[in-house]
Amino acid sequence: MAQFGFENDIHSILKLDMPITNAPMARWQRKASSSNTSALNGLSPGKSANSSLSSSKTPSKTPGKNKKQTPSKMGGDRFIPTRNGKQMDVASFLLSKENEPVDANNPGGSSESQKALSMSLNGYNIEDAKILHLGGKPLNAPEGYQNNLKVLYSQAITPASMKKTRYISSTPDRILDAPELRNDFYLNLLDWSSRNIMAVALHNSVYLWDATQGDIILLMKLEREEDYICSLSWTKEGSYLAIGTSDCKVQLWDVENQKRLRSMASHTARVGSLSWNDHVLSSGSRSGHIHHHDVRVAEHHISTLTGHSQEVCGLQWSPDGRYLASGGNDNLVCVWSRAQSQPVRCWSEHQGAVKALAWCSWQPSILATGGGTSDRHIRIWNVNSGSCISSLDTQSQISSLAFAPNYKELVSAHGYAHNSVVIWKYPSLTKVAELNGHEDRVLSLTMSPDCSSIATVAGDETIRLWKCFEVDPVKKAAKERMVKSTSGVIHQSIR
Repeated sequence: MAQFGFENDIHSILKLDMPITNAPMARWQRKASSSNTSALNGLSPGKSANSSLSSSKTPSKTPGKNKKQTPSKMGGDRFIPTRNGKQMDVASFLLSKENEPVDANNPGGSSESQKALSMSLNGYNIEDAKILHLGGKPLNAPEGYQNNLKVLYSQAITPASMKKTRYISSTPDRILDAPELRNDFYLNLLDWSSRNIMAVALHNSVYLWDATQGDIILLMKLEREEDYICSLSWTKEGSYLAIGTSDCKVQLWDVENQKRLRSMASHTARVGSLSWNDHVLSSGSRSGHIHHHDVRVAEHHISTLTGHSQEVCGLQWSPDGRYLASGGNDNLVCVWSRAQSQPVRCWSEHQGAVKALAWCSWQPSILATGGGTSDRHIRIWNVNSGSCISSLDTQSQISSLAFAPNYKELVSAHGYAHNSVVIWKYPSLTKVAELNGHEDRVLSLTMSPDCSSIATVAGDETIRLWKCFEVDPVKKAAKERMVKSTSGVIHQSIR
């Protein structure tokens, strides 16, 4: 009996820590019961609408105090974004697991068997799961699953996205003065040799600028002050320079020895365009005639091409030496075969003088031509088929064109009204960049021997160098190892 008496005493003591049975209800219990009662009364048919309205107007909050909700055990007070049911179950489990006591027998966490079970059920270890999962690799598809839908997005990095966008500076790398430059659209006064020497004609003088050393040399000067230089053209090897003059002559100079080798007279008007094809030098005149000169023999004038009625202001041999393209002030573009005296193609689509001519170095049958102020179009031709592949209105006079092989682009120099240099992606002819800086019309442009830079000369008497086509040094070194130096064609003495 004493034992039962002791238990009764202990029980009476413990009753002090338990809720008091006859005590008044707690405040939150009264509010919960009153809200439930009002909701039931509002739905009963015996109550009027006025009574329900008056009960709904009773303030549910005590002024100055905020209602505090008792947090639920499952963490329902947290904001969890919309997810599927599986993710919601995992998040609820993780939230409820935080309040559970740590197992003394396994303080280090789940065992290997529990991890394996979690991987098989969920596809990942539940211990590593996050409540808010913002990223991660997608789950692999079951074996044998085929998805016929088009993939729009992928986490794998595609080769296109890995390419770095090329930076093209809008300012020239160097500016050279060109005083007394003749501002004549129909002349060709700038050329860059394969030995990295640039030749520029300033009135009646020819200057050479060594782009490697930076030295400037006066090569020649015409005797009469009223005469002037009309055109320049380097040989492929860069040893000799052809100079067309206003007194109807073509001079040939040995640049290394600074010596004039010969002066060839055959034209009846100024020689405004020149182009080399091995040992044959072609010259275009204001008379509209094109002469072929074999510089190895004394009787240099070997043939005459008559296809233009006005000045020949553009002349360019194709890279493979098969065709000669000529453009004239008569708005014609003619393509001549090496062995024929009649043009194989003659196009009259341009509405202005055609001075700008450029052959594609990686597609020898593609020719680009540009028209003057009245035309302003770049046209791409296929010489084999004779068709015009594409045409683009540049809204500006086109004075020169050049293909850039490093990035397979086309460069155009413009006069009125933009006086700019534009880089176009080939063959789409979408604009890549526009280079501004010249204060007068750009008369001509030429490409550096490594095809990484261009030089432009304008009526503002400046030459500007633009580094627009630099390639990766690793690729450049590999390309240089593949290219073998070729011996010069002109080995014989030039008389």
